[in-house]
Amino acid sequence: MKHHILEIKNALVLAILLTVPALFGQAIVQPVVIPIPAVPPAGAKPEAAAAVPAKPPAGGWAFEVATIKPAKMPNPADMMNGKAHVGMKTDAARVDIGFMSLNDLIGMAYKVKTYQISGPDWMGAMNERFDVLAKMPEGATKEQVPEMLQALLAERFKLAIHHDTKERPVYALVVGKGGSKLKESPADPPAPAAAEKSDPAPGEAAEATPAADPSPQVKLHTNSDGSGTATVHGPDGNAKMSFSTNGMHMEFEKMTMAKLAETVTPFLDRPVVDMTELKGNYQVALDLAMEDLKNVARKVGVAVPGAAPASGDAGLPSDAVSDPTGSVFKSVLQLGLKLEPRKTPLDLIVIDHVEKMPTEN
Repeated sequence: MKHHILEIKNALVLAILLTVPALFGQAIVQPVVIPIPAVPPAGAKPEAAAAVPAKPPAGGWAFEVATIKPAKMPNPADMMNGKAHVGMKTDAARVDIGFMSLNDLIGMAYKVKTYQISGPDWMGAMNERFDVLAKMPEGATKEQVPEMLQALLAERFKLAIHHDTKERPVYALVVGKGGSKLKESPADPPAPAAAEKSDPAPGEAAEATPAADPSPQVKLHTNSDGSGTATVHGPDGNAKMSFSTNGMHMEFEKMTMAKLAETVTPFLDRPVVDMTELKGNYQVALDLAMEDLKNVARKVGVAVPGAAPASGDAGLPSDAVSDPTGSVFKSVLQLGLKLEPRKTPLDLIVIDHVEKMPTEN
């Protein structure tokens, strides 16, 4: 019986990790800004020439080589030791993606949320996930990764899409009448001063390649009674979860309102759009009932006793979790915010064609 309870808790934690993007700190690709150089004062030491972004090759950016394999389910031991291969890591040489669905990959490629993707239910299923290891072409940076993912999906999954805009029901995340109760996150410590660069002397090694983006580390601890904790150490700060038979308590050290909207969306029957106009990062705590967790697990295909069978749009959980007196709404109210039903135009990626399995490596 205890072993069965632990299996359920592990499944629920994995489902939450997979459906809450903030836990992995996946960065949104930002445009490169090239500042206009200031005129140095007379007698000042000339600075090295600024790096110029590489020009895309003819035909656009594409990975030099990529391997795509069906992903294995992370086992509890790896989750407890922080070794689960889940999420995306990039460096100057390669992109390493673990346990991602086609919905996730398309979202990263086109820089949209998963609820903006209109396609078959199986694209987000737990048993349809992939590991991707791809080599970056010379001169490319992580800013070009979305474009390269688009090319990879078109080549290997025969993905064909078109864009559309439709008015859809959403929840607007707004500040409550009493004002926000959020506490701002402490400022990041100053980055260590960079050493002055110079050309290597004859016989000396060239400067090392920049370090890779930090990969999120997940650690899980479970007790015999089914309670436990999970901690995610990611580039956007730490996230902590404690769970019991009643539900889950989540704490985020550093979260924007856009990330909060994205975090609570999987637990509701419609997308959440940030309309708070609050800028910066905040400390956020959420308390989720067990029924909400089971419905999210059902959405991604995790078999959990008591969860309703999967049906309908894979991007939306069952209507049961949209109860305005439910745990998600209560947690948001505790933050001095609220969720208001509205309708708004949404940009959509409509899937015209996609294969379930990629072509051979």
